[in-house]
Amino acid sequence: MPPRPELGPKPRLGYAENRLERAAERRRDGAALDALLSGAKAGAYVMGGDWIVAKKGAPLSDPLFTLAEARGLSDATETVFLGHLDEAGRFGFGITPAAAEALKTRDELLVTDLRSIAVQGLVDPEHLPPIAEAKAVLHWHAKHRFCPNCGSPTQSVDGGWRRDCAHCKTQHFPRTDPVVIMLVIDGDNCLLGRSPRFAATMWSCLAGFIEPGESFEDAVHRETREEAGIVCGRVNYFRSQPWPFPSSLMIGCHAEALSRDIVVDREELEDARWFSKDEVVTMLMRQHPDGLTTPPPVAIAHHIIRAWVEDDVRFD
Repeated sequence: MPPRPELGPKPRLGYAENRLERAAERRRDGAALDALLSGAKAGAYVMGGDWIVAKKGAPLSDPLFTLAEARGLSDATETVFLGHLDEAGRFGFGITPAAAEALKTRDELLVTDLRSIAVQGLVDPEHLPPIAEAKAVLHWHAKHRFCPNCGSPTQSVDGGWRRDCAHCKTQHFPRTDPVVIMLVIDGDNCLLGRSPRFAATMWSCLAGFIEPGESFEDAVHRETREEAGIVCGRVNYFRSQPWPFPSSLMIGCHAEALSRDIVVDREELEDARWFSKDEVVTMLMRQHPDGLTTPPPVAIAHHIIRAWVEDDVRFD
């Protein structure tokens, strides 16, 4: 068998490797936060709902505004402290979705969604992790204006990392929803599936939310069996990725298949089938004869699949 083509340098995983020092100890220190807010190098990421605002540029747009620039765009619904980069404060500046939409008329601004920014490489990749952080926390604030315990209004405290209910004294914290995403492997073949939401040509890893009281290994076993009827054995952790749509953590895994017969859950998947390693190489390289593809490099699924193709997976 001829050697497989080289896939080139490994791309960077989107939304990961955040360079900010989150500095949780400063969230409760009002004076420290005020100093970071007023610092000459302070910056803010401006967003409203799913819309991210940036200053147009070539070849890259700039999503980081000064606080004065951010306040000049719209009033903030919420401001959250993201951390600092070399003592330069970084903040998420939330505005209403309608206000963000209105900014589309300004020629000097780019207003688009985070997926487009990441997939199309519209900003420096260094900005993606703090934008993801800001988007997830601001989304949580938008959905937790009232206490789920008693229904009273809540107030943002600790730099935006907690909401307190004055009535019942309950404290509420931002949530992250864990998701397993796994490539099921049988020798030189892997299992890929298609969601109805995918682009017409794309096949990817199976995935599903971890349920309460469940380990990620157990979730891999359950989700693979439920969605595709495949029984799995050993599970290896690969790496994780923040996924701010709205606030998940993708836990990447490789799993050993113990069965081959696929039974697709049509409520979850449009289809699922086995792919050979050579066929997956053509999909990664965008050279498949039928135009089939894998997810783009911004997604952890791409990296999970590529690690297997490059023989970088061993079950302990």
